[in-house]
Amino acid sequence: MNELLDLSLVDWSRAQFALTAMYHWLFVPLTLGITFILAIMETIYVKTGNPEWKKITKFWMKVFGINFAIGVATGIILEFEFGTNWSNYSWFVGDIFGAPLAIEGIMAFFMESTFIAVMFFGWGKVSKRFHLASTWLTALGANLSALWILVANGWMQFPVGMQFNPDTARNEMVNFWDVFLSPVATSKFLHTIFSGFELAAIFVIGISAWYLLKKREIVFARKSILVSAVFGLISSIFVIGFGHASTQQVAYHQPMKLAAMEGLYEGQNGPGLIAMGVLSTKQSDPEYKQLKNFLFRVEIPKGLSVLAYLNTTQFMPGIKDLLNGNSQHNILSAPEKIARGKEAIQLLKDYKTAKDNGNTDEAATLRAKFMSDSFQKDYFKYFGYGYIKNPTDLIPDIPLVFYSFRIMVMLGTYFVFFFFFALLWVTRGTMDKKKWFLRLAIITMPLAYVASMSGWTLAEVGRQPWVIQDLLPTVAAVSHIDASAVQVTFWMFAFIFTLLLIAEVKIMTKQVKIGPKDGGH
Repeated sequence: MNELLDLSLVDWSRAQFALTAMYHWLFVPLTLGITFILAIMETIYVKTGNPEWKKITKFWMKVFGINFAIGVATGIILEFEFGTNWSNYSWFVGDIFGAPLAIEGIMAFFMESTFIAVMFFGWGKVSKRFHLASTWLTALGANLSALWILVANGWMQFPVGMQFNPDTARNEMVNFWDVFLSPVATSKFLHTIFSGFELAAIFVIGISAWYLLKKREIVFARKSILVSAVFGLISSIFVIGFGHASTQQVAYHQPMKLAAMEGLYEGQNGPGLIAMGVLSTKQSDPEYKQLKNFLFRVEIPKGLSVLAYLNTTQFMPGIKDLLNGNSQHNILSAPEKIARGKEAIQLLKDYKTAKDNGNTDEAATLRAKFMSDSFQKDYFKYFGYGYIKNPTDLIPDIPLVFYSFRIMVMLGTYFVFFFFFALLWVTRGTMDKKKWFLRLAIITMPLAYVASMSGWTLAEVGRQPWVIQDLLPTVAAVSHIDASAVQVTFWMFAFIFTLLLIAEVKIMTKQVKIGPKDGGH
């Protein structure tokens, strides 16, 4: 199948999906976090009866509405691309991947869209408590949507709870709870939503800082900063904690990703963590073009071993170990995995041929062999490797993964201190005097988006060439369509999404300039 595939089709399909996903993710994290900030603000209003809190809530609700409307449009297109551009993927795992997406649509999205109407248009038409409940349920619905999508994504990174059916050539779910409660999905969900909370808190603080610099809506700005600083500080601590949990899962289930993001080429016992470093353009080994030397690096001794395994002596395989194998640590070489994957693919083909030709006894024997525990464990486990031509194709883009990880971590650490001082100074009543910090708060807003994008770049580029870890590479997942059709839609989407983004920024800017005097309406 791959021999006849136009590789430009794979590249353009990947580019289109990446474009759609990245534009979509510009809107999602703000929605995840600002809904809970709204709910907290409205709770304070209901508890205190202070109309100032109602005005604050209604203003940020308007900002949320602008962001939500455009985010939905990009999300719908993203889901359609699974069928148009990645039909082989949809066929291979649609029974599993489709389940959480269906639940997201039926339960979370409809819940969110139902109560969002009450939240926006129910002021004065329903009781305060019912309106408050609607706001909380909107927040819950938005984050439940993220839950099911991230469960699906987590399964792609660590496929569990399924069994391959050779009669249909599809993977079928056999244990929903294994998929739902996968440690990879759990840590990914928690790390992602708390990063969304963090971004939303920075967004609210940044807009409020602008008001303080302009000496407008002082009480509104101070109260908004107070809520967001507490919310953001708690969230930033959880982001670091669940980020650590995610790193541990990567170490156990995606060692090539971890080796790439650390620039670890040779396996080590108790490897250090590179706090910062710069890769050169020179190759470290002529046999492996992707491996680059370091111009310089600052390393924390034993840090990576502690981060990933909570000890200082754990052996961590490098990229060369994962490609060449390491018998001492029971690591199969990439060529051996490729050979086993080809054998699994060939056995499946032989079974289908025997079945199609009516050779019942031969087909039954081949099926029994394919479904045996030993074959599933030793051969089907590497099914996707059978589509890999060159072992070095298993190496992800090292510079992109390496720098994405460090940008995410450094900014995440900075955000903790940012929230701490924002909370300290707003509670002391000295925030208005910190002009430099107010300007820094505005600059921090785009940095929050950079950190969020860096995290997703690390997660998705780091697992290449896999769409489903070890089972389906990107080259085998793409739809067999004309590459020119994908190019046309790529540029069309790029144009439309850019217009939507410009429209959002303009509408949001106009809304901020109007201010919260009438509750943002």
